[in-house]
Amino acid sequence: MNAAKRLEIFRRFHDDNPEPKTELAYTSPFELLIAVILSAQATDVSVNKAMAKLFPVANTPEAIYALGVEGLSQYIKTIGLYNSKARNVIETCRLLIERHDSQVPQTREELEALPGVGRKTANVVLNTAFRKLTMAVDTHIFRVSNRTGIAPGKNVVEVEKNLMKYVPKPYLLDAHHWLILHGRYVCQARKPRCGSCRIEDLCDFKEKTSDD
Repeated sequence: MNAAKRLEIFRRFHDDNPEPKTELAYTSPFELLIAVILSAQATDVSVNKAMAKLFPVANTPEAIYALGVEGLSQYIKTIGLYNSKARNVIETCRLLIERHDSQVPQTREELEALPGVGRKTANVVLNTAFRKLTMAVDTHIFRVSNRTGIAPGKNVVEVEKNLMKYVPKPYLLDAHHWLILHGRYVCQARKPRCGSCRIEDLCDFKEKTSDD
């Protein structure tokens, strides 16, 4: 994979979807933070369904904290690992109130200090809510980066650093969204849909399929 191929890959992604968005539903940085915490090992669809019931009732650190772990659990029990996630969210709300004036911090270090927030979650919030140049590498992005040759790496941090290095600068801000959508709907884990892939001719994957 060379620079010219990477440039053309992201040019096509941009042409097809000029303003890519997360599929998580949110209206504030706080709502996004909570949704991303809850989305670990869960689908965006399941999180959105739960948040559609929770956020009209409680969508601030104070309001969710007031629910307590048991109260919050009633809204998110359809999401995997909801018990531990409820504890993390309640503690995160407490820390936001006590340490951050109920605002979502805008540095990775401060975000990662919150329960349930790892590097990937912090990067999602920084990129999506605050439009900072970060790269959140999930299983989809890790797979696409290695399979296509865009930014191969042995672990998620290595892939993240390589993407930050190799993705053409004009496309870096939105690259996370394009890659995750490509992995979710086209370059799927079990059977990539190479026959309907916009970048098939640029991809380094040797075992291409004819599937649409």
